[in-house]
Amino acid sequence: MGGLICAGFHQVARLLDLRPRWQRQPTKSYGKFTHIILLAATPAFATDLPRPLTADDFITPDPAQAKLGQLLFYDRILSGNRNIACSTCHHPDLGTADGLSLGIGEGGVGLGPQRTAGTGDNRIRKRIPRNAPGLWNLGAKDLHVMFHDGRLSIADTFENGFNSPAEEWLPEGLENLLAAQAIFPLVAQFEMAGNPKENEVAGAVQNRMDYAWPILTDRVRHIPEYTKAFAAAYDHINGPQDITIADIANALSAFMIFEWTSLDSPFDAYLNGDLTALTQAQRAGMDLFFGAAGCAGCHSGPLMSDQGFHALGLPPFGPGRTRRFDPMVRDVGRMGESDALEDAYAFRTPMLRNVALTAPYGHNGAYPTLDGIVRHHLNPEQALAQWQPEVAALPEVPWLAAIDFMVWQDPREMARQRAAVQVQPTVLSDAEVDAIVQFLHALTGQSARDGLFGIPDAVPSGLPVDHAQRP
Repeated sequence: MGGLICAGFHQVARLLDLRPRWQRQPTKSYGKFTHIILLAATPAFATDLPRPLTADDFITPDPAQAKLGQLLFYDRILSGNRNIACSTCHHPDLGTADGLSLGIGEGGVGLGPQRTAGTGDNRIRKRIPRNAPGLWNLGAKDLHVMFHDGRLSIADTFENGFNSPAEEWLPEGLENLLAAQAIFPLVAQFEMAGNPKENEVAGAVQNRMDYAWPILTDRVRHIPEYTKAFAAAYDHINGPQDITIADIANALSAFMIFEWTSLDSPFDAYLNGDLTALTQAQRAGMDLFFGAAGCAGCHSGPLMSDQGFHALGLPPFGPGRTRRFDPMVRDVGRMGESDALEDAYAFRTPMLRNVALTAPYGHNGAYPTLDGIVRHHLNPEQALAQWQPEVAALPEVPWLAAIDFMVWQDPREMARQRAAVQVQPTVLSDAEVDAIVQFLHALTGQSARDGLFGIPDAVPSGLPVDHAQRP
């Protein structure tokens, strides 16, 4: 270990800074010395480490638009039956996810692991096919693909800037990729729209998904508090008639970027030159992550994701999500979007900031712990053989139980999934696995649990707001 030589002898004035924390450039003070030069302390593998994230890597949201988006994010008015909000499946007290392997969407009751599947005619008809991902750092300028299968990306496929499930019917005026993403759960039957004949939103979706967005927009337009907030936040809005679904999506995007941009983890501090930011175990785990364990082969770059798609052979369960008109209960991953055989069972590499807060792990939440998902990556075939259904966080839904693990009854399908695995086994000791897990905990931002706006006490619609008890 080398030492630090400090140079520079000027005092740094502390100015009032009202920008979000992540937009401020951190400066660590060592008494009266504020500039540091790193000598022999730099690890030998430093060239393999990503550069530090900075505020310039992210879209800068307008605070007024973000505040408006906060209210919309927690407001159930954007769901077909007015019974579920974005926050229900992406709650800050649950790491911006829901704590479940496969979520319980429209028709469910409660929040997180305590959420139940409903009763009677209102009960859920299907589990959400995939795990609800965390919302950290989705305002990154370099981010170009979203959803586990990448069905939304920046492209000019339909001459509107995006390749999306809405194709040429995607609304105009969406400011960024996250804004485009935000409008799709609103029109997904089992997530927020509801079932056919239950409400006008679900009915419209059955004809064409873009028919539903004006209905949701009209709901917002008729709430005076929202009308005033939109007019104050956007120069082009003078009255309710000017509000569009794109404005709603842009506000949601502004909030998520403002609230959940994270670049102040111990690892970030280390990359910025604070060699004391990581413990010895975390340093050892970092060495393995960027070295012998091969994790950085996919979790690469400042965002710790190559934004590519890889088949890992995660234990399959649930209703799956497959190609259109495919009757099988399975999840074909990227192939469902690309229709290319080489993409079978491949899923997008997730970013890793705050990963310790977003259990369970995998595109279907197959593993409840970081230790479990790390070990699976090291030897997918062995891990798949040893996996037990009991570890999945699946609230009891008796009327769907026959479907939950149906794919395991199809030996040919299971053989196809095993044959598609692209990862070669890597042998590590238990101590080395633990070190990697310790490093993953070092990716948790110091302010990750705080947020800026937090959870509102009430929303303009007057509908209930999701609250959960923090552990």
